[in-house]
Amino acid sequence: MSHIPLTRRSLLARLSGTAALVVAAPASARITLEEAPILTLGDGVLTLEFDAGMHSRVSKGGKALTAMEPGEALRLEDQRIVDRFLLVDHSQEAVPGGRVHHLRGTAQGGIEKRIAVTFLSAYPGLALLDIRYRNTGAAPLAVAGWQAATHDLLAHPDGAWSFSGASYPDRRDWVQPIRPGTGQRNFMGMNASDYGGGTPVAVVWRRDAGLAVGHVDTVPRLVSLPVAGQPSGTRIGIAGDEAAVLPPGGTLALPPLFLMVHGGDHFRPLDAYRRLMAERGIAAPAIPEPSYAPVWCAWGYGRDFKIPEVLTAMGKAREIGLEWTVLDDGWQTSEGDWKLDRNKFPRGDADMKAFVAKIRAAGMRPRLWLAPLAADPGTDLLRDHPDMLLLDRNGAAQNVSFWDAFTLCPAYPPVVDYFRAQVRRILGWGFEGLKLDGQHLNGVAPCYNPAHNHKRPEESYEKLQDFWKALYDEAISINPDAVMEICPCGDAFAFHNMPGMNHTPASDPTSSWQVRLKGKTFKAMMGPSAPFAGDHVELSDRHDDFASHYGIGAVLSTKFTWPLDPVNTTDPLPPGGIVLNPQKEALWRKWIALYRANMLPKGEYLGGLYDIGFDKPEGHAVRKDGRMHYAFYADSWSGPIALRGLPPGRHRVTDSFTGQSLGTVSGPEAMLPARFTHFLVLETAPLDGKAVA
Repeated sequence: MSHIPLTRRSLLARLSGTAALVVAAPASARITLEEAPILTLGDGVLTLEFDAGMHSRVSKGGKALTAMEPGEALRLEDQRIVDRFLLVDHSQEAVPGGRVHHLRGTAQGGIEKRIAVTFLSAYPGLALLDIRYRNTGAAPLAVAGWQAATHDLLAHPDGAWSFSGASYPDRRDWVQPIRPGTGQRNFMGMNASDYGGGTPVAVVWRRDAGLAVGHVDTVPRLVSLPVAGQPSGTRIGIAGDEAAVLPPGGTLALPPLFLMVHGGDHFRPLDAYRRLMAERGIAAPAIPEPSYAPVWCAWGYGRDFKIPEVLTAMGKAREIGLEWTVLDDGWQTSEGDWKLDRNKFPRGDADMKAFVAKIRAAGMRPRLWLAPLAADPGTDLLRDHPDMLLLDRNGAAQNVSFWDAFTLCPAYPPVVDYFRAQVRRILGWGFEGLKLDGQHLNGVAPCYNPAHNHKRPEESYEKLQDFWKALYDEAISINPDAVMEICPCGDAFAFHNMPGMNHTPASDPTSSWQVRLKGKTFKAMMGPSAPFAGDHVELSDRHDDFASHYGIGAVLSTKFTWPLDPVNTTDPLPPGGIVLNPQKEALWRKWIALYRANMLPKGEYLGGLYDIGFDKPEGHAVRKDGRMHYAFYADSWSGPIALRGLPPGRHRVTDSFTGQSLGTVSGPEAMLPARFTHFLVLETAPLDGKAVA
């Protein structure tokens, strides 16, 4: 370890006249961009500069992205802000795969701040931050909250975009443009009774560069990752509001964090986050072949489905090339008891097994809907086992609004055992997978139920990931190719739940834009060949936008009915209904055949080639079997489009949807004149005998 002494006299001179305990100053009063740092750390891509007060500036490739500003701060119980520390010590040492810098500072001798900044050669542009505060005073120190890695990405004439990983009941877009005065808190806990959790990463970017912040703890943490438009730029950071009292000598350790500079949109930071978390044991499992099979779901008939109409439509689904039949909500008497509805299955288990046998005999794969952790009031389950409920500090249950149900505690062993038994029962009927559904799946509140004997109330949300992994392991032990789909309706997917799933849908998208941005996000978080399904195409723009499924490498999915439109459905029918009429059938067949011919989800989604915010038209690329596949989207477009990622040499370009030849281009990047409405999907094939690497 090398030790770099700092001159205390020079530091004190820089800090003269500045209190160590100050209220955060407005941006105009902060140290200017030209302030000379006294300590510079970096890896050749990311540079962090610190001044004498441990304020910091972030640069990418030598270009400053932020001003010198207080990246970290403590908020005390009396509302004072501690954001300026006298930097007294810096040392560094080599660690496996990189180098770590240790910084130590003090605020009036009463609070010590330590930051370990680690640069890893496998992650250029990224720094891991380990931040700790120690009470070096003689009296207890009451802390109300903290913030870290907080910076304003300087304004750019073209504006900025953001990715936010938090869940909200309005099911807002995860990717949004930033406007002055707008922003969101991005709390990783519950933002409604049944909407919460998410991916603890926030990203803001300009056309030329961006910043990403997140935590890499192996359990969810109740933190916020606020993003806000400011006059000087776009603010990003991470914060915690959990109060703590530090006794003399006591330490407050923040979650392990990362700060990253990058080019392009949110894909590269989320891809780096995925790889970091995999090194810590949080990763998607191996993907079975059936996860890529195109899907027909009986939800088009709603809860009042009739078995004969499901089987009839299933036959049409098989005829046009679909492989999964998903029986959705409505087979059960209630959420919680999960008994078979005898109006639909008069002989109980025997009828359900016979139904599944017919699906398999038709050459389809059967999957069944289930809403774990939800239990309706008045069910036998809650009458016999009220101890299973998740309760808040006042003894109130957590509501699941869509079903007027209550949430069960995922950290209570009897709840885990109950749903493992349901998985065994369902696969025992012959189903080959489960659709685990509901906005309440993504996160839960802290649990205060005294019957559970939690060591800490936070165990409920920290162990939610263990609940999903237990169900996944149960299914895989019975059928190694079982598909375990988690559909957290409208939530920003909780990354820590990923080891418990091998398939995910767009989860009730409100637009084709959401289908595509969620697809790009999942390909970063789950892997470039992730089995992400576009969800029911009837939820997309114009109710038929398979182009947004196909072009991003998503699994095709539909909930059409046949030969008639349904009646008494839970969801209102779009104009023209959802019946597969002859015109739709021709279109459905064309897209399904194209999907099956190319199987783009199994290819490598190249999310770093196009910026989903700034590139016009919106572009996506997939590399598969020695060829490049491109997709472009706009209401209408007339002009050149960029084909990026081509190897050197000439390539033939074909319109994948029409089969029309569009000439030849030369790599590594080619400009192609194009005119289209809504979408253009292309395939390139090498002409010089050089396959795409």
